[in-house]
Amino acid sequence: MDKEKTLKRIKKLRTVINNYRYLYHVLDKQVISDAASDSLKKELFDLETKYPEFITPDSPTQRVGGKALGKFKKVEHAFPMLSFNDAFSKKDMEDWLLRISKFLTPQEREKIDFFCELKIDGLAIELVYKNGLFNLGATRGNGKIGENVTQNLKTIEAMPLKIRDKEDILVGLKKEGFKEAAVSFGKEDFKEIIVRGEAFISKKEFEAINKEQKRANLSTYANPRNLAAGSVRQLDPKITAGRKLDSFAYDLISDLKIETHEQKHRILKILGFKINIFNKHCKNLEAVFNFHKKVQEIRDKIPYEIDGIVVIINSNKLFDKLGVVGKAPRGAIAFKLPLKETTTIVEKVSFQVGRTGAITPVANLKPVEVGGVMVSRATLHNEDEIKRLGLKIGDTVVVGRAGDVIPDILKVLPDLRTGKEKEVIFPKYCPVCKTKLEKRENEVVWRCLNRDCLAKKRRFFYHFVSRAAFDISGLGPKIINRLIEGGLISDPADIFTLKETDILSLERFGEKSAKNLIESIKQKKEINFARFIFALGIKGVGEETARDLAINFKNLETLKKEQLKNLEKIQDVGPIMARSIYNYFYDKKNLYFLGKLLRAGVKIQKEKTQHQGKLKNITFVLTGNLKSMSREEAKEKIREFNGEASEIVSKKTNYLVLGLNPGLKLEKAEKLGVKILSEEEFLNLLK
Repeated sequence: MDKEKTLKRIKKLRTVINNYRYLYHVLDKQVISDAASDSLKKELFDLETKYPEFITPDSPTQRVGGKALGKFKKVEHAFPMLSFNDAFSKKDMEDWLLRISKFLTPQEREKIDFFCELKIDGLAIELVYKNGLFNLGATRGNGKIGENVTQNLKTIEAMPLKIRDKEDILVGLKKEGFKEAAVSFGKEDFKEIIVRGEAFISKKEFEAINKEQKRANLSTYANPRNLAAGSVRQLDPKITAGRKLDSFAYDLISDLKIETHEQKHRILKILGFKINIFNKHCKNLEAVFNFHKKVQEIRDKIPYEIDGIVVIINSNKLFDKLGVVGKAPRGAIAFKLPLKETTTIVEKVSFQVGRTGAITPVANLKPVEVGGVMVSRATLHNEDEIKRLGLKIGDTVVVGRAGDVIPDILKVLPDLRTGKEKEVIFPKYCPVCKTKLEKRENEVVWRCLNRDCLAKKRRFFYHFVSRAAFDISGLGPKIINRLIEGGLISDPADIFTLKETDILSLERFGEKSAKNLIESIKQKKEINFARFIFALGIKGVGEETARDLAINFKNLETLKKEQLKNLEKIQDVGPIMARSIYNYFYDKKNLYFLGKLLRAGVKIQKEKTQHQGKLKNITFVLTGNLKSMSREEAKEKIREFNGEASEIVSKKTNYLVLGLNPGLKLEKAEKLGVKILSEEEFLNLLK
C-alpha cells in the first residue's frame, strides 16, 4: 500500500473506530465485537507506527501515550467547580426548597422543576475542547484550581478525544429541536467548550483489581472511589489505562443558548459524550422523592457505586439567579441515600462537657467495623435524639457512617432485648461542676452556662495551649490541672504572668523544670494571627476558618470591629458561624480577656506571605516524629506554601509524611492508597 492509500486507510479506520466508540458508549449499541474492534485498533496502530507523521492527537491510538510525568501541573478553572450541600431526609429537601424560594418571585416559584442525576462515587473531572479536539483535562481540586491530568483522562474510552463532526452535530441539534443552538454552533463552530463529569470504576472492575492485589500479596483498595481517584492521579498514564475507568458527562459550559439542565444532557449526547441513562426530569418535589426511593431500591443492581442523587433546579436562568453560598450552588443539593450500616450493642452512655458548655451524650459501643473503619463510639447528639430512638443501655442498634464523619445510631432493635437493658438518664446538672443545665431558646442542646465550670475551663486551657494554638511545650493537661487547682491561673492569660516561684510552689517541680517551663511560655508569647484566632476557641471556628479570618483582616482590632454582614461574605463562613464570631467580639468578658492577653505581653504577628502555588490544594497528614522539625513547624511550612495540614487520613489526603514511630495513620493511609512521603521527600517538596 503506497503512502497516499495508507493515509486514506488511516483516516477511514479512525472514523470507523470513533463511530463504534460513540455507538457503544453513548448510544449503548454494540454493533461489533470487542475482539473485532481491537483488531481494527491494532491495524491502525501498525499503520501509524510505520508512518508516524500521520498520527493526530484525536487518533484512538493516542489514548495511552507519552512518558510518565514527574508531577502534575496546576490548572485554574475558568469557572469554579462547585460542590453540593447534603440533604438526608424529605424534611431536609423541603427546607432547602423553602430556603431557596425566598430568593425568587412568586411567578418564578411556580415554574420550578428539577433534573435529577445519580451521585456517583467517583472523581469530578473537567474536559476542555478547543476546535473540537480534547485539549485539557483536570481534577476538581479545591474548585478553583485543579491538576492537569490530560494524559490519564485520554485513557478513558467513554470520553471522546474529538467531538463529533460538525455536520452530524448540526443534524442532531435540529432533530432534537435545538434550532438556536444549531445556529449558534454553526457560527461559532465551538472554538471552546468545557464539559464536566465523573470518572469512576465499576463494581466489577474494582473486584477484579482487588483480586489481582490479593494474588500479588498486596494490600487491597478500600473502595472504588479511592481507586478511581488514585488512578486518575497516576503519574504514568499506562497504569491509569490498566484500571479501565469509565465516565459520565453531566454539565456543559458553552455559549449555546441552553434553557434547562436537562437540555445540556441531551446536547452532550449529540456532541458525543456518554450520559447517565438513569438521570431523570422531575416536575416537582414529590416526583424527586419517588425517584430517590426508586434509586434506593435498585442501588445494588447499578453497576457502579452511588451515594445519592443530585437534585438541580432545571431552569438555567433560575439556577444562575439563585447564585452560590460558600462553595455550593443554592440551586442544587445532594439528596443522600441511607448510610452504610451495621449492627452492634450499646455498652454504656457517657456525657461530655464541651468548652462551649454543650452536653453531648456518647454511646460506647461493642467495637464493630462500619464502612471499612473500626468504631467503638457513636454520637447521640442530644436528649431529644435518645428519646426519638427509644434507646436503652444494652440495646442492639443499627450504626451508620457516611464518609469520614463520626458514626450515628440510626435505629434501635427492641425485638432483641433481653429485659436487662437500662434506661438512659440524661443529667439535669453538669457532670463536673453540678450547675443546673439550661436549654437556650430554639436550641435542643443542654448546656452548662457556668463560665467557671472546671470541665469547660480545663478544655479551654487544653485547647489554648495545644499544638495548633499557642503550642506551649511542657504545659500539658496534668500541669494545667495542678495550676488551676493551686489557684495560680484562672484563665489562659494568667499563663503568661507566671513566675518560676509560682511553679516551684507546686509539688514535684524543681528549679530546672520550673525554669524550663517559664522559658517555654516566654518563647510562645509571639504568635501568628491565625493561631491566635484559633486559640480563642470561638464556637465553630476551626484551623482553616481561623486562617481565612487572618488573611481577610489586617489585625485584631479590624476583626473586632467588623460588621456581621461583612463576616458573612467571607468564603466558607456561613450565617451561623458569622454570628458566633460577631458575638464573641461583642462580649465584654471576651474583650477583657483579649486585653488581658495583650497586657500580659502576647504579641500577634502578621501572617507570613504565602508562596503562591507551591503546595496549593495539596493536603498533608503527618505521623510519627520528624527529625528536622516539630510537627507543628511542619504544618506551618505546609501552610506557608498554601498547602493544607490535616489530622485525619481520608480519601481527601494527598500525602502522608512519615516520621519515626508512626501511628495507626500509616495503616489507614496504606489501606486508602494515599501516597507516603519520607521526611527527606517532604523536605524536597518544600525547597
